[in-house]
Amino acid sequence: MKQTSLEDFIELEEHSYQLEVQNKELSQRIEEEIRKNREKDELMFHQSRFASMGEMIGNIAHQWRQPLMELSSLFINVEAQMKLTGKISGNEVLEAIQKSNEITKYMSSTINDFQNFFSKDKEKVCFHMSDQLNTTINIISSGIKKNKIDVDIVVKKNPEICGYKNEYAQVLINIINNARDILVHRKIQNPKISIIIEEKDEDAVVTIKDNAGGIKVEPLSKIFEPFYTLEKSNGNGVGLFMSKLIVENNMNGKLLVENIDDGAEFIIIVPKVLKTYIDK
Repeated sequence: MKQTSLEDFIELEEHSYQLEVQNKELSQRIEEEIRKNREKDELMFHQSRFASMGEMIGNIAHQWRQPLMELSSLFINVEAQMKLTGKISGNEVLEAIQKSNEITKYMSSTINDFQNFFSKDKEKVCFHMSDQLNTTINIISSGIKKNKIDVDIVVKKNPEICGYKNEYAQVLINIINNARDILVHRKIQNPKISIIIEEKDEDAVVTIKDNAGGIKVEPLSKIFEPFYTLEKSNGNGVGLFMSKLIVENNMNGKLLVENIDDGAEFIIIVPKVLKTYIDK
Protein backbone atom coordinates (compact mmCIF):
# COMPACT_ATOMS: atom_id res chain seq x y z
CA MET A 1 0.00 0.00 0.00
CA LYS A 2 1.38 3.38 -1.09
CA GLN A 3 2.08 5.75 1.75
CA THR A 4 1.05 9.39 1.48
CA SER A 5 4.11 11.60 1.16
CA LEU A 6 4.41 15.08 2.61
CA GLU A 7 4.08 16.55 -0.89
CA ASP A 8 0.87 14.60 -1.48
CA PHE A 9 -0.48 15.75 1.86
CA ILE A 10 0.33 19.40 1.10
CA GLU A 11 -1.25 19.10 -2.36
CA LEU A 12 -4.36 17.55 -0.82
CA GLU A 13 -4.56 20.37 1.71
CA GLU A 14 -4.23 22.95 -1.07
CA HIS A 15 -7.01 21.27 -3.05
CA SER A 16 -9.18 21.17 0.05
CA TYR A 17 -8.51 24.84 0.72
CA GLN A 18 -9.27 25.80 -2.89
CA LEU A 19 -12.46 23.78 -2.77
CA GLU A 20 -13.48 25.48 0.44
CA VAL A 21 -12.80 28.90 -1.08
CA GLN A 22 -14.82 28.01 -4.18
CA ASN A 23 -17.69 26.77 -2.02
CA LYS A 24 -17.70 30.03 -0.07
CA GLU A 25 -17.64 32.06 -3.29
CA LEU A 26 -20.48 29.97 -4.70
CA SER A 27 -22.47 30.37 -1.50
CA GLN A 28 -21.95 34.14 -1.62
CA ARG A 29 -23.05 34.25 -5.27
CA ILE A 30 -26.17 32.25 -4.45
CA GLU A 31 -27.00 34.55 -1.54
CA GLU A 32 -26.42 37.58 -3.77
CA GLU A 33 -28.73 36.19 -6.49
CA ILE A 34 -31.39 35.40 -3.89
CA ARG A 35 -31.11 38.96 -2.58
CA LYS A 36 -31.38 40.39 -6.11
CA ASN A 37 -34.41 38.21 -6.86
CA ARG A 38 -36.09 39.33 -3.65
CA GLU A 39 -35.42 42.97 -4.53
CA LYS A 40 -36.80 42.36 -8.04
CA ASP A 41 -39.94 40.71 -6.64
CA GLU A 42 -40.37 43.56 -4.16
CA LEU A 43 -40.03 46.11 -6.98
CA MET A 44 -42.62 44.26 -9.05
CA PHE A 45 -44.96 44.15 -6.07
CA HIS A 46 -44.64 47.92 -5.65
CA GLN A 47 -45.25 48.43 -9.39
CA SER A 48 -48.39 46.34 -9.13
CA ARG A 49 -49.41 48.26 -6.01
CA PHE A 50 -48.93 51.66 -7.67
CA ALA A 51 -50.91 50.53 -10.73
CA SER A 52 -53.74 49.48 -8.44
CA MET A 53 -53.54 52.76 -6.55
CA GLY A 54 -54.09 54.71 -9.76
CA GLU A 55 -57.15 52.66 -10.57
CA MET A 56 -58.42 52.84 -6.99
CA ILE A 57 -58.25 56.64 -7.03
CA GLY A 58 -60.39 56.57 -10.17
CA ASN A 59 -62.82 54.26 -8.39
CA ILE A 60 -63.04 56.66 -5.44
CA ALA A 61 -63.93 59.47 -7.84
CA HIS A 62 -66.63 57.32 -9.48
CA GLN A 63 -68.12 56.14 -6.21
CA TRP A 64 -68.19 59.60 -4.65
CA ARG A 65 -69.60 61.43 -7.69
CA GLN A 66 -73.16 60.15 -7.23
CA PRO A 67 -73.47 60.76 -3.46
CA LEU A 68 -71.94 64.23 -3.90
CA MET A 69 -74.57 65.00 -6.53
CA GLU A 70 -77.28 63.77 -4.12
CA LEU A 71 -75.93 66.00 -1.35
CA SER A 72 -75.86 68.97 -3.70
CA SER A 73 -79.43 68.23 -4.77
CA LEU A 74 -80.61 68.18 -1.14
CA PHE A 75 -79.14 71.60 -0.42
CA ILE A 76 -80.38 73.04 -3.72
CA ASN A 77 -83.93 71.97 -2.87
CA VAL A 78 -83.73 73.48 0.62
CA GLU A 79 -82.26 76.70 -0.76
CA ALA A 80 -84.90 76.93 -3.53
CA GLN A 81 -87.74 76.46 -1.06
CA MET A 82 -86.34 79.12 1.26
CA LYS A 83 -86.02 81.61 -1.62
CA LEU A 84 -89.49 80.88 -3.02
CA THR A 85 -91.55 80.72 0.19
CA GLY A 86 -89.22 82.21 2.75
CA LYS A 87 -89.80 79.30 5.08
CA ILE A 88 -89.28 75.55 5.46
CA SER A 89 -90.83 73.12 7.91
CA GLY A 90 -88.90 71.41 10.65
CA ASN A 91 -89.83 67.99 9.24
CA GLU A 92 -88.36 68.91 5.85
CA VAL A 93 -85.13 70.08 7.48
CA LEU A 94 -84.91 66.91 9.56
CA GLU A 95 -85.54 64.78 6.45
CA ALA A 96 -82.78 66.60 4.56
CA ILE A 97 -80.40 66.14 7.51
CA GLN A 98 -81.24 62.43 7.77
CA LYS A 99 -80.61 61.87 4.06
CA SER A 100 -77.34 63.82 4.17
CA ASN A 101 -76.22 61.75 7.17
CA GLU A 102 -76.94 58.53 5.28
CA ILE A 103 -74.97 59.77 2.28
CA THR A 104 -71.96 60.90 4.32
CA LYS A 105 -72.01 57.63 6.27
CA TYR A 106 -71.82 55.71 2.96
CA MET A 107 -68.95 57.94 1.78
CA SER A 108 -67.11 57.42 5.06
CA SER A 109 -67.52 53.65 4.78
CA THR A 110 -66.22 53.74 1.22
CA ILE A 111 -63.13 55.75 2.09
CA ASN A 112 -62.41 53.38 5.00
CA ASP A 113 -62.38 50.45 2.57
CA PHE A 114 -59.89 52.27 0.33
CA GLN A 115 -57.77 53.42 3.26
CA ASN A 116 -57.55 49.88 4.62
CA PHE A 117 -56.54 48.62 1.21
CA PHE A 118 -53.72 51.16 0.86
CA SER A 119 -52.39 50.68 4.39
CA LYS A 120 -49.45 48.33 4.79
CA ASP A 121 -50.27 45.13 6.63
CA LYS A 122 -48.20 44.95 9.81
CA GLU A 123 -49.24 41.54 11.03
CA LYS A 124 -50.91 38.39 9.83
CA VAL A 125 -54.53 38.02 10.86
CA CYS A 126 -57.31 35.52 10.41
CA PHE A 127 -60.37 36.59 8.43
CA HIS A 128 -63.41 35.16 6.70
CA MET A 129 -63.07 35.00 2.94
CA SER A 130 -66.51 36.46 2.18
CA ASP A 131 -65.72 39.58 4.26
CA GLN A 132 -62.61 40.33 2.24
CA LEU A 133 -64.39 39.56 -1.02
CA ASN A 134 -67.21 41.98 -0.15
CA THR A 135 -64.67 44.71 0.63
CA THR A 136 -62.88 44.00 -2.64
CA ILE A 137 -66.07 44.15 -4.69
CA ASN A 138 -67.00 47.44 -3.02
CA ILE A 139 -63.62 48.91 -3.97
CA ILE A 140 -63.87 47.99 -7.67
CA SER A 141 -67.65 48.16 -8.06
CA SER A 142 -67.64 51.39 -10.09
CA GLY A 143 -65.67 49.79 -12.94
CA ILE A 144 -67.98 46.77 -12.90
CA LYS A 145 -71.18 48.84 -12.87
CA LYS A 146 -69.86 51.22 -15.52
CA ASN A 147 -69.38 48.32 -17.94
CA LYS A 148 -72.66 46.64 -16.94
CA ILE A 149 -70.99 43.40 -15.88
CA ASP A 150 -73.10 40.97 -13.88
CA VAL A 151 -71.25 39.62 -10.83
CA ASP A 152 -72.68 36.45 -9.32
CA ILE A 153 -71.32 35.50 -5.88
CA VAL A 154 -72.08 32.10 -4.35
CA VAL A 155 -70.90 31.33 -0.81
CA LYS A 156 -71.17 27.57 -0.26
CA LYS A 157 -68.96 27.75 2.83
CA ASN A 158 -67.27 30.71 4.45
CA PRO A 159 -63.94 29.40 5.76
CA GLU A 160 -61.46 31.45 7.75
CA ILE A 161 -57.92 31.85 6.49
CA CYS A 162 -54.85 33.57 7.90
CA GLY A 163 -52.44 35.98 6.26
CA TYR A 164 -52.07 39.58 5.13
CA LYS A 165 -55.59 40.76 4.27
CA ASN A 166 -54.51 43.44 1.82
CA GLU A 167 -52.27 41.07 -0.11
CA TYR A 168 -55.18 38.67 -0.47
CA ALA A 169 -57.42 41.56 -1.58
CA GLN A 170 -54.77 42.49 -4.16
CA VAL A 171 -54.99 38.99 -5.64
CA LEU A 172 -58.79 39.19 -5.89
CA ILE A 173 -58.63 42.66 -7.45
CA ASN A 174 -56.02 41.61 -10.02
CA ILE A 175 -58.00 38.58 -11.19
CA ILE A 176 -61.43 40.27 -11.21
CA ASN A 177 -60.09 43.37 -12.99
CA ASN A 178 -58.40 41.19 -15.60
CA ALA A 179 -61.71 39.43 -16.24
CA ARG A 180 -63.46 42.81 -16.48
CA ASP A 181 -60.89 44.18 -18.95
CA ILE A 182 -61.10 41.16 -21.25
CA LEU A 183 -64.91 41.21 -21.19
CA VAL A 184 -64.85 44.88 -22.20
CA HIS A 185 -62.05 44.47 -24.76
CA ARG A 186 -63.83 41.61 -26.52
CA LYS A 187 -67.20 43.38 -26.28
CA ILE A 188 -68.90 40.30 -24.82
CA GLN A 189 -72.69 40.37 -24.84
CA ASN A 190 -74.18 39.84 -21.37
CA PRO A 191 -70.75 39.91 -19.64
CA LYS A 192 -70.60 37.94 -16.43
CA ILE A 193 -68.14 37.15 -13.65
CA SER A 194 -68.97 34.27 -11.30
CA ILE A 195 -67.28 33.91 -7.91
CA ILE A 196 -67.67 30.83 -5.72
CA ILE A 197 -66.36 30.48 -2.15
CA GLU A 198 -66.19 26.95 -0.76
CA GLU A 199 -64.20 24.40 1.21
CA LYS A 200 -62.47 21.34 -0.19
CA ASP A 201 -60.94 19.05 2.41
CA GLU A 202 -58.51 21.25 4.39
CA ASP A 203 -58.46 24.06 1.85
CA ALA A 204 -60.42 27.28 1.35
CA VAL A 205 -61.15 27.77 -2.34
CA VAL A 206 -62.23 30.79 -4.36
CA THR A 207 -63.13 30.23 -8.00
CA ILE A 208 -63.40 33.25 -10.31
CA LYS A 209 -64.65 32.64 -13.84
CA ASP A 210 -65.86 34.76 -16.73
CA ASN A 211 -67.62 34.26 -20.07
CA ALA A 212 -65.03 36.12 -22.19
CA GLY A 213 -64.15 33.14 -24.38
CA GLY A 214 -61.04 31.86 -22.62
CA ILE A 215 -57.31 32.65 -22.62
CA LYS A 216 -55.80 32.40 -26.08
CA VAL A 217 -52.23 31.51 -25.20
CA GLU A 218 -50.29 28.26 -24.92
CA PRO A 219 -49.25 27.15 -22.41
CA LEU A 220 -51.72 28.82 -20.07
CA SER A 221 -49.06 29.13 -17.37
CA LYS A 222 -47.37 31.79 -19.52
CA ILE A 223 -49.81 34.41 -18.21
CA PHE A 224 -48.11 34.17 -14.81
CA GLU A 225 -44.74 35.20 -16.24
CA PRO A 226 -43.54 38.71 -15.26
CA PHE A 227 -44.31 41.50 -17.74
CA TYR A 228 -46.50 39.26 -19.90
CA THR A 229 -49.58 41.07 -21.21
CA LEU A 230 -52.37 39.90 -23.49
CA GLU A 231 -55.04 42.01 -25.19
CA LYS A 232 -54.50 44.86 -22.71
CA SER A 233 -52.87 48.02 -24.00
CA ASN A 234 -52.66 49.54 -20.52
CA GLY A 235 -51.43 46.45 -18.65
CA ASN A 236 -47.95 46.16 -17.13
CA GLY A 237 -47.88 42.36 -16.97
CA VAL A 238 -47.15 42.31 -13.25
CA GLY A 239 -50.59 41.66 -11.70
CA LEU A 240 -50.95 37.92 -12.25
CA PHE A 241 -47.25 37.28 -11.60
CA MET A 242 -47.53 39.01 -8.24
CA SER A 243 -50.82 37.26 -7.48
CA LYS A 244 -49.19 33.88 -7.92
CA LEU A 245 -46.23 34.97 -5.81
CA ILE A 246 -48.51 36.15 -2.99
CA VAL A 247 -50.68 33.01 -2.95
CA GLU A 248 -47.90 30.44 -3.30
CA ASN A 249 -45.01 32.08 -1.43
CA ASN A 250 -46.81 34.12 1.21
CA MET A 251 -49.92 32.02 1.86
CA ASN A 252 -48.68 28.48 1.21
CA GLY A 253 -51.39 28.02 -1.42
CA LYS A 254 -51.89 27.55 -5.15
CA LEU A 255 -53.14 29.79 -7.96
CA LEU A 256 -54.39 27.79 -10.94
CA VAL A 257 -55.99 28.72 -14.26
CA GLU A 258 -57.82 26.77 -16.94
CA ASN A 259 -60.12 27.41 -19.87
CA ILE A 260 -63.73 26.32 -19.50
CA ASP A 261 -66.63 26.17 -21.97
CA ASP A 262 -67.15 29.89 -22.48
CA GLY A 263 -64.31 31.56 -20.61
CA ALA A 264 -61.43 31.32 -18.14
CA GLU A 265 -61.43 30.07 -14.58
CA PHE A 266 -58.96 31.08 -11.86
CA ILE A 267 -58.79 28.98 -8.70
CA ILE A 268 -57.24 30.34 -5.50
CA ILE A 269 -56.49 27.56 -3.01
CA VAL A 270 -55.32 28.43 0.51
CA PRO A 271 -55.15 26.19 3.60
CA LYS A 272 -57.96 26.93 6.04
CA VAL A 273 -55.67 26.67 9.05
CA LEU A 274 -52.11 27.93 8.75
CA LYS A 275 -50.57 27.40 12.19
CA THR A 276 -47.02 27.35 10.88
CA TYR A 277 -47.79 30.48 8.87
CA ILE A 278 -49.13 32.33 11.89
CA ASP A 279 -46.20 31.33 14.07
CA LYS A 280 -43.60 32.69 11.68
